[in-house]
Amino acid sequence: MADFFATALEFPAVVFSIPLAVVLLYWLFALAFGVGAGAVEAADGAADAGGGFGWFGLGGVPLAVPLSLLVALAWFGSMAGGELIDDEVGRALVPPAALLLGWAGAWLAVRPLRRLFVPESGIYHRDFVGRVCEVRTSRVTASFGQAEVAADDGGTAIVQVRAEGPEAAELAAGRRALIYGYEADGGFFWVAPYDAGPLDPGPDEPGPGRNRALD
Repeated sequence: MADFFATALEFPAVVFSIPLAVVLLYWLFALAFGVGAGAVEAADGAADAGGGFGWFGLGGVPLAVPLSLLVALAWFGSMAGGELIDDEVGRALVPPAALLLGWAGAWLAVRPLRRLFVPESGIYHRDFVGRVCEVRTSRVTASFGQAEVAADDGGTAIVQVRAEGPEAAELAAGRRALIYGYEADGGFFWVAPYDAGPLDPGPDEPGPGRNRALD
């Protein structure tokens, strides 16, 4: 065991030992507390393109997946290289070789994983506009609030909602509200109290928030 840690903390393995520790901590926190869980989920019905990793054939899945695979495989490669190679020139070449090995392994692993993150043809943010939701928080203000809204597939979603003016005081837990706009920058919906009547006023009829442009 002492030899194992000595190799892991010496060049060339140490180049990837620290990133590997960060990756392990990330997944431990994600499993225990849900921290960073969004990195392993598709957003708005589409899988994360893998950031710049898409240029390297590692896209189509959340960024944390190929990055973790690449670091882990590169670390194993550097550990093996550190044990098998003694001369300084050869050991200097181990990190780039291990990085290439990590990329190749991650590329092979990502290919079947892409099927798990196929974009779904479901509800998008703007599809909720015009629907009636039910407030789930004790109040809704210009900076706080959540509501539950039904989707076409029969499921429900908890969304961030906001309201302004005197109407906001009427929105409490259990109260129904009409979603009339989506704020893309803030990731929330504008709502107004709703009791009865048509869900969506006609284009020439005044309605709550009609002065706000829908995203």
